[in-house]
Amino acid sequence: MTTKEIRELSPVEQVAKLREVRGQFLHLRLRKQTGQIEKTHELRALRKDIARLETIVRQKSKAPATA
Repeated sequence: MTTKEIRELSPVEQVAKLREVRGQFLHLRLRKQTGQIEKTHELRALRKDIARLETIVRQKSKAPATA
């Protein structure tokens, strides 16, 4: 996901997407440990997606409320 796509999501959708990506990452990590994964580069891409999501969620939560 790009940062633009993430920013367009609502805060609830962002948290849901973060949970989903973390689940995918866990599943891929477990498959890597058992030797069932061929595309190990997907792990790195998911880690970067998690970082992007966490950063944007944190920025929105700390943003001052404007009226």
